[in-house]
Amino acid sequence: MTLSLQAFQKISEYEWEIPAAFRPDMRVPVRFFTSRRMLENALADRSVEQALNAATLPGLVGRVAVMPDVHQGYGFPIGGVAATRFPDGVISPGGIGYDINCGVRLMASNILLEEVRPHLADLALALDRCCPSGVGVKGGRRLTAGELEQVCRQGAAWAVKQGFGEAIDLARTESGGGLGEADPAALSRQACERGQGQLGSLGSGNHFIEIDLVERVFDKKSAAAFGLIEGCLVLQIHSGSRGLGHQVCTDTVQAFQQVVHKYNIILPDRELVSAPLDSPEGRRYLAAMCCAANYAFANRQMLAAQARSAFDQVLVGKVGNPHLRQVYDIAHNMGSIETHLVNGKSLKLCVHRKGATRAFAPGHPALPAEYRASGQPVLVPGSMGTESWVLAGAQRAMQVSFGSCCHGAGRLMSRSQARHSLRGEQLMHDLEERGIQIRTGSLGGLAEEAPAAYKDVSEVVKVVVETGLASKVALLKPLLVIKG
Repeated sequence: MTLSLQAFQKISEYEWEIPAAFRPDMRVPVRFFTSRRMLENALADRSVEQALNAATLPGLVGRVAVMPDVHQGYGFPIGGVAATRFPDGVISPGGIGYDINCGVRLMASNILLEEVRPHLADLALALDRCCPSGVGVKGGRRLTAGELEQVCRQGAAWAVKQGFGEAIDLARTESGGGLGEADPAALSRQACERGQGQLGSLGSGNHFIEIDLVERVFDKKSAAAFGLIEGCLVLQIHSGSRGLGHQVCTDTVQAFQQVVHKYNIILPDRELVSAPLDSPEGRRYLAAMCCAANYAFANRQMLAAQARSAFDQVLVGKVGNPHLRQVYDIAHNMGSIETHLVNGKSLKLCVHRKGATRAFAPGHPALPAEYRASGQPVLVPGSMGTESWVLAGAQRAMQVSFGSCCHGAGRLMSRSQARHSLRGEQLMHDLEERGIQIRTGSLGGLAEEAPAAYKDVSEVVKVVVETGLASKVALLKPLLVIKG
């Protein structure tokens, strides 16, 4: 399909829409939150077409919302949000992604840059040692079959019970770090086998651990509530459900190729395969997806505990208080059962967020009490070596995007394009010249994550702030990056 800007209705400087009448098979309109320049960039790949295809799914309500960090994905665009009625709509694994509950955890400290600067190299080594990374790399603890079942049912709470972290971590994790719809019986043998050895590991690709400096606070009240102090260090962890989640998606995409015929679901793209939420197949995928989500919550909980251990090993006795306290943990590849107002009616929905995060507004009951005045922390990491942002969810997000916001910078180049056009050695040199320490197991993998391969995260953030999806809280500057 060839699309141009003429297909879009301009709602405002940063909002564009294609109405449902644009194609006879579209059930809802598609709203793009983006600048003109980034929209033109999106037209260069299939992301806009994929968003229109997503608008054909049975049971959709409201609109498909597309974030400014959008780029082409599998079936759905990365940066897409779509909500279907529960339980008579469909659930689509392509609308959630292969790395189920890939997400970001932010941890804050009282550590000043000047007191830790002499120890950054040692801290990098300790983090690299304590937090295993890489394709297929094993985690810090091999699980028995029974332990894996408990992880899949309990999520981060299991890790806390095992001594990995603190009870307050759970309150400051999306959904308390666990989804109740999980059922390990829905997992394949291969998914279980892949999950048993990888808990507490970072993975590869765009996954990372990063030490940042809180360079600037924009909202003092919200920053104080989140525990962010200008001039102090924070830690970001970006990881997901590892091989278990990937296998759940692989198994389901294969199975659903026949399921769509069984339920007479007509699709413009076979990558959008779906099943009714109230069908046996839909219920099985939801149960398996929630297992993978819980595994990911537990994985980041263990990584956080391992990072705290690294900080203690290096900094106890050298800085005043090396403890890392949790700010928040959010997912950006998830199908969540939530209640939202749609056309004045309260509806129970399955909200598909692929490369998009929750951004619940002030007062939302799902937020911990200490964050209800500010709204949910929204974590937007930049590309490697560029700034990251902490935002707060805003009321308009509840009205126009099912309480959702962007999740990062968003790719401009595919990984293969970046690998062929950029050099990891040069990138490492350039970052170290800027005072950013890098630890990586692959220079080729480093090139894939170069800033030139991504959009400008500040432009992405400007869009979501100008459209009222979120507000600025703090700007983070990278100091040390550990790549999978």
